[in-house]
Amino acid sequence: MVKFILGKKGSGKTKWLIEGANEDIKQGNGNIAFLDTDDEHIFSLDYNVRLINVKDFGVETLAGFYGFLSGMLAMDYDLEKVYIDSIYKLIDIKKEDLAAIYQEINKIAEKSGCEIYLNLDFTKEEVSPEVGEVSIEVQ
Repeated sequence: MVKFILGKKGSGKTKWLIEGANEDIKQGNGNIAFLDTDDEHIFSLDYNVRLINVKDFGVETLAGFYGFLSGMLAMDYDLEKVYIDSIYKLIDIKKEDLAAIYQEINKIAEKSGCEIYLNLDFTKEEVSPEVGEVSIEVQ
């Protein structure tokens, strides 16, 4: 399962992701990863949540991101959920591409049985109805 977390800049998307990751790790059913473009949230996340700075691995394209995500999930079969914050700072993501991005990431998620949450700086009214159906808007 893949969910896009939508909202304007400053709407609380990152806070939503951090709270979700911290709550999920307390459940103790599997590993939780938090992908970001820096290490800023290291003290906001529970120490059991794996913070990964994607920038450290040279991810700069969607294809590179798909490969990175696939490799990470292939390595850790206990990875239950992945929270992805601010990847749009490294990769140019256009709203016209969101349906295709969803399909690619969902293939990866289904194959691994992992839930993936990805935040984006769009609102539900800015995206297609198809994308809106797989999104949660934070306000």
